[in-house]
Amino acid sequence: MTEVATASAAATGIAMATEKAAKELSPEEERVLIRDIALTAEANTKEGDSFFLITQKWWQHWIDYVNQDQQPNNSNNNEGSSSLSGNSDSNGVGISKRPSGIDNSDLISDGPAEDANSDDGVEIHDTLLEGRDYVLLPQQVWNLLFSWYGGGPALSRKVINSGLSQTEFAVEVYPLRLQLLVTPKGDRSTIRISKKETIGELHRRACEIFHLNLEQVISDVCIWDYYGHRKHALMNDMDKTLDDANIQMDQDILVEVLNNVNDTLVTDGTSITDNGFADKEATSVLLEPSKSSLSIAGGLSANKIASKGYSAEQLQNQTLGCPNKESDNHFGNSGVSTRGTFGGLTGLLNLGNTCFMNSAIQCLVHTPEFARYFREDYHQEINWQNPLGMVGELALAFGELLRKLWAPGRTPVAPRPFKAKLARFAPQFSGYNQHDSQELLAFLLDGLHEDLNRVKHKPYVNSRDADGRPDEEVADEYWANHIARNDSIIVDVCQGQYKSTLVCPVCNKVSVTFDPFMYLSLPLQFATTRSMTITIFTCDGSALPSTCTITVPKQGRYRDLIQAVSNACSLKQTEEIKLVEIRNHLIHRFLDDSFVSLSTIKDDDHLAAYKIQKSATGNVLLQLIHRRQEQETSDAQRWKPFGTPLISSLLCDDVIRSGVIQTIVQTMLTPLLKEGIEYSDDSDPSTSGMARDPSDHGSGEVDTNCASTSINKVLPKLPLQLVDESKTCIDLPAGDEKAINLSAMSHVVVYLDWTSKLLEKFNINYLENLPEVFKYGPITKKARTEPLSLYTCLEAFLREEPLVPEDMWYCPQCKEQRQASKKLDLWRLPEVLVIHLKRFSYSRSMKHKVETFVNFPIHDFDLTNYVADKRSSCSQLYELYALTNHYGGMGSGHYTAHIKLLDENKWYNFDDSHISPINEEDVKSAAAYVLFYRRAKSDTSGTSSAGSRRARDKTSYKY
Repeated sequence: MTEVATASAAATGIAMATEKAAKELSPEEERVLIRDIALTAEANTKEGDSFFLITQKWWQHWIDYVNQDQQPNNSNNNEGSSSLSGNSDSNGVGISKRPSGIDNSDLISDGPAEDANSDDGVEIHDTLLEGRDYVLLPQQVWNLLFSWYGGGPALSRKVINSGLSQTEFAVEVYPLRLQLLVTPKGDRSTIRISKKETIGELHRRACEIFHLNLEQVISDVCIWDYYGHRKHALMNDMDKTLDDANIQMDQDILVEVLNNVNDTLVTDGTSITDNGFADKEATSVLLEPSKSSLSIAGGLSANKIASKGYSAEQLQNQTLGCPNKESDNHFGNSGVSTRGTFGGLTGLLNLGNTCFMNSAIQCLVHTPEFARYFREDYHQEINWQNPLGMVGELALAFGELLRKLWAPGRTPVAPRPFKAKLARFAPQFSGYNQHDSQELLAFLLDGLHEDLNRVKHKPYVNSRDADGRPDEEVADEYWANHIARNDSIIVDVCQGQYKSTLVCPVCNKVSVTFDPFMYLSLPLQFATTRSMTITIFTCDGSALPSTCTITVPKQGRYRDLIQAVSNACSLKQTEEIKLVEIRNHLIHRFLDDSFVSLSTIKDDDHLAAYKIQKSATGNVLLQLIHRRQEQETSDAQRWKPFGTPLISSLLCDDVIRSGVIQTIVQTMLTPLLKEGIEYSDDSDPSTSGMARDPSDHGSGEVDTNCASTSINKVLPKLPLQLVDESKTCIDLPAGDEKAINLSAMSHVVVYLDWTSKLLEKFNINYLENLPEVFKYGPITKKARTEPLSLYTCLEAFLREEPLVPEDMWYCPQCKEQRQASKKLDLWRLPEVLVIHLKRFSYSRSMKHKVETFVNFPIHDFDLTNYVADKRSSCSQLYELYALTNHYGGMGSGHYTAHIKLLDENKWYNFDDSHISPINEEDVKSAAAYVLFYRRAKSDTSGTSSAGSRRARDKTSYKY
């Protein structure tokens, strides 16, 4: 279908839906209509279109409501719960109530709208996240939902161009919030404006807000970038966007009235106000030079200036007779004394949750190789045409910031220009939310490499598999191919190489490759095993459910878990284990693929194991789902799932009698039946009786000899319903021999609706409170007293383990995707080794930070025994010179850096703008996050050493 036809069909659907709104569409009709309209709208999205925020809570309620009629499906369905495709985690169980009116109140800030002229007149919270707090819907979808449900308020946002090429679309959820200050009156106002609006539009809005004469504004009113209450740049290019002008969130804008618009006169560049006094600020500003001319990349003039102990900014200010107040304090008191005029002790101002950025920048700035490189003339190495880079802008911004931080003096630097460039090329770091410093570091190293890549035209290279060749030959070939396409200061200093060995679990095919790395991410773990708690159920009525905790290899597979459970429950030869994950009282997935990694099972998952008779050909599984009535409103009730489902094996002869299913379910529930209860109306011989052999009815799967302990119990009749292939529920009364066709069913789903009377007859507490796989508890004394070694973490990283299912390997011999085993070995190490300690882990319901103290060496970190290439003549001893720390919990906390100034041989703590000396023994803590090691050597030639290493690698490819 063409786009025009699709759009036409969507428009027709909207019209029909609006007409039918009064009658209310079915949930399925709503789902299909919204899905089709959303797909069409998103496919035709263009700049200027409107999207609407809607609270995630309401949206999820609606998703559950429209997906409730979908056919039960207990196969491995990993699709997200916010799906419009027709699959949801509910598997069709239960009835979801139709949502009430849309309520976006939890998105709205309590305070008044900052900009009374904004489109919607309301302010949303500053810390909202898409997917967690809200979803974005095209205008057509919002209009339709609003016509059906009402509510609000409507929170509209515009689509803007984004990305390096400005061809990608993004919804501007948070337009710029700017603080306007008009002088000389001193009035203030806050406005919201898109970063894609022009300076001319900001000019017009400012004059409108402060009631200035629009006919005179061009010549009489100046708008200044007033960041930090200092005039940085005159914003006089009316066609330039605020984004291009590097205007950031929450910054100040000065609206300066120069002429007699507000009874102010200008004489020879000096403003004379009503009281006759000269406006000193205006005088100095008119003399202040533009700073745009200072953007040089290692220019010779800047080098000469720096060599005399001055910064380029100082010299320009002195030349033009305009002293910089910030520069006056270059040699003032900062609370830290150092010998001589060594730089490197300048802090970074926190612009608002930017400690993650500040800590990473300080570690890179204090890497000696980078400090030398960016203070020299690196202009010739900028790759202006690299499509993978940032056209040199990131390198220029970083180099300029590094020079400021190494200039003499202690006045903290505001990294605002650098952050503006960072936000432009990496939108995930825009705004003022807290981020992961390691993620920023990874982006920054990669971005600097691409901006400074000496290879202007990358050749095509074809890396061959080892195919039995010597490792040394293959490794040198891979490294030569890598250097042919990637050659920069970042590669010289930070990139190493490791050997990757993959083994197919089916055909044992071995594949060896050699890949570069920029840093090592090490897991924090003490042991190679993992404890998992699982509840075991029997289907033959022989025993009550029981919980067991077993130990499995931490990097094992499902087959290891199934074997451990089989051993724990003394599985017979005629039995097998069905392992499942339970979610929302339903079977979410079967864990039956032997080769899947156990890492796919999270600690907060709930697992159940079922002992059933080994399946014969043609057998299907019967899934028993428990439901009970819950009060929905004052006068309405609904049946909702509860407890843990049960399963049994069922012999499928295309047709089965309903009485057989009744018997199988009664047998499974026999152990839960309470003792000593007399039954009256439920004990009708025609509808109840002794536990009997269901094989008489063709099942042949439940062994009633195992149920001897319950043989004398009288079983009440059970209200059962079977879901057939048309999703229709069929009653299954006891004693009924109604034939049911199972030919089209891969499994049988049966509901057991527990009435209050029936609940009194069974101990259903055995079906509830399924434990988590692993429950975090207090750290043991042993764990507290025996610190984890960095060497242990490295060994865990290098240990063989299976690939995760999302990263399957295509076996060239099997011609299929396989979950291969992977083994890593260090092959060649860089001059600067960056080690990331993986302290953060994630699951569906929680984020967890590992607070484990890691005992990392400060001196003599010896990696000799971990390097597989024994030809190396380089020292494999490393010295720690910097690290970042993270204090606090997930999503918040605070980052700092500990850095050793090599010229002084002294450690300092860099906490944003505050710098203080620390003792070496205080460097180690449980907050350590990213470690920076430098190869120990007698010659500290730094970059020249790295350059010679690159030269050797490009010729002989030998150490």
